[in-house]
Amino acid sequence: MELAEQVGTPVFVYDEDHLRSRCREAVQGFGAGVAYATKAFLCKAMAALALEEDMALDVSTGGELAVALAGGATGERLICHGNNKSSEEIEAALAAGVSRIVVDSFDEISRLRALSTSAAAGHPTRLLIRVTPGIEAHTHEYVMTGQEDSKFGFSLASGAATEAVEALSRLDGFDLVGCTLTSAARSSRFPRSSRRLPHSFRSSSRTGSRSSASVAA
Repeated sequence: MELAEQVGTPVFVYDEDHLRSRCREAVQGFGAGVAYATKAFLCKAMAALALEEDMALDVSTGGELAVALAGGATGERLICHGNNKSSEEIEAALAAGVSRIVVDSFDEISRLRALSTSAAAGHPTRLLIRVTPGIEAHTHEYVMTGQEDSKFGFSLASGAATEAVEALSRLDGFDLVGCTLTSAARSSRFPRSSRRLPHSFRSSSRTGSRSSASVAA
């Protein structure tokens, strides 16, 4: 009550030591550059804290990108995610020099293609493709994202992932370097399913340096 009287309401209180501890756990487990998913919670102070703990920032909207930049993030510490990025948001990400853009749909590929001329003028932007492995996690249906009928990413079983890889490989100004997967992909079924991807892409995406992980503190 005293805090509410001092600063007003609504007020959200976070334990900084706990946040830093969770960030360090993620870095220890995945390595420096593992991304904090800003959709979990974001303000300038949270962005600065994650950056101080050697994390990158995973942003999904233009607003999250703006807050991350205001919190001190530079392009190489940013990953642009999200399943419905507008042309304006992609342009803003390119202007900020984000390290990677995670491509989630064929509509997004069309938007990237429309921007490829301007993108080709600078250093190629690295792309990751979001793959739906067709694996159902044993969790609530509202938070499942890896199953075959998911609205997120490109399906392996339907051949959409392969089609997307081929389309992205032809874009000027961009460099397709790997894939991202939902947490459901921890299943041992994924390595067999991955054989549906082109061999050259499949080989490179297993190197570790071409993978991506995002965590929420």
